[in-house]
Amino acid sequence: MYGKGLVLYSERVNTLYDLIVVGGGASGMMAAGRAAERGLRVLLLEKNTRLGEKLRISGGGRCNVTNAEKDIRVLLKHYGASEQFLYSLFAQFGVAETFTFFESRDMPFVVEAGKRAFPHTHKAEDVVRVLETYLKKGAVEVRTGMAVSKVSKEGGVIVSVTCGTEVFRAKEYLFATGSLSHPETGSTGDGFRWLRALGHTVVEPTPTIVPLRVKEQWIKDIAGVSISAMKMTFKVDGKKSFVLAGKILCTHFGLSGPLILNAAHTVADLLHSGEVTASIDVCPHMDIGTLDSYVVATFDANKNKSLKNIMKDIVPEGVHKGVLSLLAHEMDIETKVHSVSKEERKYMVHLIKALPVTIEGLMGFDRAVVADGGVPLSEIDMKTMRSQKVSNLLLTGDLLHINRPSGGYSLQLCWSTGWVAGSHVGE
Repeated sequence: MYGKGLVLYSERVNTLYDLIVVGGGASGMMAAGRAAERGLRVLLLEKNTRLGEKLRISGGGRCNVTNAEKDIRVLLKHYGASEQFLYSLFAQFGVAETFTFFESRDMPFVVEAGKRAFPHTHKAEDVVRVLETYLKKGAVEVRTGMAVSKVSKEGGVIVSVTCGTEVFRAKEYLFATGSLSHPETGSTGDGFRWLRALGHTVVEPTPTIVPLRVKEQWIKDIAGVSISAMKMTFKVDGKKSFVLAGKILCTHFGLSGPLILNAAHTVADLLHSGEVTASIDVCPHMDIGTLDSYVVATFDANKNKSLKNIMKDIVPEGVHKGVLSLLAHEMDIETKVHSVSKEERKYMVHLIKALPVTIEGLMGFDRAVVADGGVPLSEIDMKTMRSQKVSNLLLTGDLLHINRPSGGYSLQLCWSTGWVAGSHVGE
């Protein structure tokens, strides 16, 4: 039965459910559906007016459902220090099971670069639809617009949760409230506050898969431009630290794209050490000499054109506006190329091979794809997702302290933890 908004069902105040799931996101819906599939009476409470708000915007609305790496050992390497805790979890419900779950419910996948798996329609709404159908089939009672204001505990177990004037009771409880990324979707850290009060350790969340905020205006001037092949060298106080190669996206605040998002955690560590700068080589396939020869040939073929009008023939599409804005500080970009001096040409070539970037910081939780932090896995029985502090509590998804890159790894954690929790509740 689906109930909407804040309609009161006073006759249900004393109903004893087998399971109450708090949080109607990816892991919460999976857990509720799985528990109901096993014949349990389940209540799902969601603070938003509809389920799956974060799912609907994930992957830019396309939803990177999982990563298609089916070798569990290779897959789990991407979860860093958490790898050792995850084998029993993924052995029960891993990537292969995720494919089967969705494909058997009329949602085939397409697999793109980096083994990222998306719905064949490229619509996140279809992922939500599959999960909502799963809930309905199991007769899960869904109450939307229900923000939990209080979690009550007696004798070492949870006895009820309160939403406004309503009190809900169950034999067991599952928290799936998410971390702090995209707070506009309801992920505001409620679960962390309850977990601390219940005796759990909570590692303070930080945005980890997140864009970078930069100082330079030239990047902001070409917002929306993707540089598909570049090499970016990061430095701390002028000393080389690490190099990225691939595709990046320029934005009105700085840099984004999967390559940047996955390097954000490393950059965050560097920011504690000193000034972080970077140089972007937008012609990495050519060394300085080769690029200089290419520029000379381009100049010879366009002698009477201005530098401003031929830059697009030298650097990748869209980037020329940024290069020109930097060059304008040192030379007249309206100059005919036959009048550009050797020194000016050399300066331009070196600039193209090392466009300057100053990293001011990371964007906040509002732009984070994933925030780390949460309950350490040592406080959870990862074979069942049951709390080792509160015997009738289970935890799933982003409430767990697990670092991971973008590329489908986060949602796979939601499917795995949700399904496993739903499979073991009531035991």
